[in-house]
Amino acid sequence: MKNTEIKKGNAKALFPFIIFLAIYLGTGIVLNLRGVNNAFYQFPMPVAVSIGVVIAFMMFEGTMEEKMNTFLTGLGERNIMIMCMIYLLAGGFSTVSSAMGGVDSVVNLGLSLIPVQFITIGLFLISGFISVSTGTSMGTLAAVAPIALGFADKTGLSLPFIMAVVIGGSMFGDNLSIISDTTIAATTTQGVKMRDKFRINIYIAIPAAIITMILLFFFSGTPEAIQTAEYSYSLVKIIPYLFVLMFAVMGGNVFVVLTSGIVLSGIIGIFYGDLTFLTFPQEIYNGFTSMINVFLVSLITGGLAEMMRKAGGLQFIVNSISKKINSKNTAELGIAGLIAITDAAIANNTVSIIINGPIAKNISTKFKVDPRRSAVLLDIFACVMQGALPYGAQILLVMGLTEGAVGPFQIIPLLWYQGILAVIGIASIYIPFADSLIRKEPWDWEEEDEVMEVVNN
Repeated sequence: MKNTEIKKGNAKALFPFIIFLAIYLGTGIVLNLRGVNNAFYQFPMPVAVSIGVVIAFMMFEGTMEEKMNTFLTGLGERNIMIMCMIYLLAGGFSTVSSAMGGVDSVVNLGLSLIPVQFITIGLFLISGFISVSTGTSMGTLAAVAPIALGFADKTGLSLPFIMAVVIGGSMFGDNLSIISDTTIAATTTQGVKMRDKFRINIYIAIPAAIITMILLFFFSGTPEAIQTAEYSYSLVKIIPYLFVLMFAVMGGNVFVVLTSGIVLSGIIGIFYGDLTFLTFPQEIYNGFTSMINVFLVSLITGGLAEMMRKAGGLQFIVNSISKKINSKNTAELGIAGLIAITDAAIANNTVSIIINGPIAKNISTKFKVDPRRSAVLLDIFACVMQGALPYGAQILLVMGLTEGAVGPFQIIPLLWYQGILAVIGIASIYIPFADSLIRKEPWDWEEEDEVMEVVNN
């Protein structure tokens, strides 16, 4: 089969997902307008997505066994399992570290050293540095969000705003890091070097980060904390956070790092009398159960996404966008729109890139879009969408760590970095300021055409 072959899509396959969004978001919006507290928690998201799954089982063709196998395949997809394990470990680390006094110590030390007017900028930079170094937004959020939660409590700054800042910094690195799953997927599917993708990507990501920090400086609000106040802290209780941050930056496996952080926090808590041999495992379990909502949503959404994919829902999106492409600029817009819509449908940026990578490669070859550009567009707009989805892993993790204190639509309007990154990314299509590398080292299209001819045949 040739890569250029267009498979038939099925618009109806998107209906179960639309029903899920309509129930969850519709109920939340209506209740929020009525002034109901925790409006987006009144109709549990796992139940809303489960309704979509039931409709999918009723609508889609095949035997019950075939549909169940498809659902379970999506449920157990590797990236879904990774996210769910991170949820549990992040919840355990956050709860245990808080119980032994680690959060208070870290926050008080930060308030003692960082001028309060720079706290939000500091959190953005720390999140960005860790995510660039580790390549994972989820691991970064698991490490930094509990600290940010403490800063919000002590300074009186808006909790949704603080969490939006941390998510923004985390997505900065998720997009830019050369060891990120999304970078690996984008460069591999487009057949380009990570180094070249990074050199183009940085011209778009760095300006977005600088503009974000300028806005944070002027519009973060006035913290209530007074810099001259004395804050008590224990350096020993800060060790688990330093351990997690240090080994995360060194590229340690996120599961090993978070598990080690839980154990270290427990040992320190027991030594200082904040925990016992019984309360330590109880706090771990409390952390696990605090993540049950996001855990279930990720699992069930993964199953629903696979059912929609097999029924032709994602292919319908691909076909619809491909029909509107007729020039190099519209090709780049098409690649950006394709990856963003796909990610909105399956809430997994890495898998979205893997699905759309071959399609983007064909589009870039047909309309002479430099594949280094297509790799950048795939990564940028997958991360922009992923970091702003109300049912995406990043916002769900933050909602879990804050135990429902913030809702998705409190956070989304404050995601300045993602919005600015999207605007600059689109601007770069029409104003090629990020293409200095492309101008200096033009792509060999004759060689590319030969490669594609071999692949297609």
